[in-house]
Amino acid sequence: MLRFRALLAGLAGCLIAAAATAAEPCRIAFDMGSSGIRAGQSSRPEVMRADIDYLGPLSAGRGLAETLQPTIAALRDLSAGGGFDTACAKLGGGFSAWRIAAKEDRNRLADDLAAIRNASGVPVLVIPQRQEGAYGYLGARQLLGNRLTTSHILDIGGGSLQVAGERHSFGALFGQKLWHRELCKALRNSSELPCTLLPMTAQEVEAARALLRDRLQGIADDLPQGATLTAISRPVTRGVAPAVARLFNRPAGLGDISPAMLRATLELHAGMGLDAMAEHLGVERKHAAYLVSDLLLVEGLVEATGGHDLRVAEIDLTNLPGLLADERGYRWAARHDCYLQRLRRLGAAAYFSDPTSCPATAASR
Repeated sequence: MLRFRALLAGLAGCLIAAAATAAEPCRIAFDMGSSGIRAGQSSRPEVMRADIDYLGPLSAGRGLAETLQPTIAALRDLSAGGGFDTACAKLGGGFSAWRIAAKEDRNRLADDLAAIRNASGVPVLVIPQRQEGAYGYLGARQLLGNRLTTSHILDIGGGSLQVAGERHSFGALFGQKLWHRELCKALRNSSELPCTLLPMTAQEVEAARALLRDRLQGIADDLPQGATLTAISRPVTRGVAPAVARLFNRPAGLGDISPAMLRATLELHAGMGLDAMAEHLGVERKHAAYLVSDLLLVEGLVEATGGHDLRVAEIDLTNLPGLLADERGYRWAARHDCYLQRLRRLGAAAYFSDPTSCPATAASR
């Protein structure tokens, strides 16, 4: 009898697991950042990638028109290359570059997104900064587990940065490349990317710090006092952290980074020429060109969040887990015509309006 009950319990467990798997919605998501697209399907580990420079044409004032055909081709090819189920619900999330495009001309962007959907079958939403922060913390928690011991993660992209926590996040449209460009304009009257910032005088370093403090004034309104940070992205893990480790003669990636370490590393490298720095660090000039602006950015963020030591943990973080779990996003995907109308009126904030007040898009009914 006990064996029979055990068999019944095992069978029931299998049926429950099978039902849960069957009940899980089949979804495909596309994480569309400033430098390309990453694609994934629910319950599958594969992540497909395509490189597309969205930030370059936007920064040059050309909008996104020249990226539309590469985007449409990538959205088709990524699904096919990953062997994804074409019957799954699809959602594209547009992040920093797409938010910039919405600020510049949301009517033109709505037309572009309609063209992308009609040609590829993928409805794309412009994801607000606050929502991206929620995606980032969810993804980091999944990847780091118990190794995430700080209240927030610091994710510096090319076009934007996120300080993301479980309940509170701060985001801004000045990631690695846009912050570097801002310094180029302020200190060198140049719009090149990257420009020749180095060497910098002590006065120029202080001017850069003052500029960043001004840009980070809103951080205290969005984050709780005493937020602690784990930096997860390459500007820190492949740039700032190795430079600190070299100066303080310790293995790269081990130990926290204190504000004093950041300051000393910044002040040493700011006075170097670019060629001397590249040789000193053993890296290519194109990577060395961003180190001082990255150090300034990280130093300013650490200062603005209370001056705690910075933890470092490199992970391949994408917005895919957040997108795939985003019920609001997929409701909007089924009502994409109405979403585009709201986008024209509200900009990126259209995402936070109520999708259930709209009829379904004809192709989704």
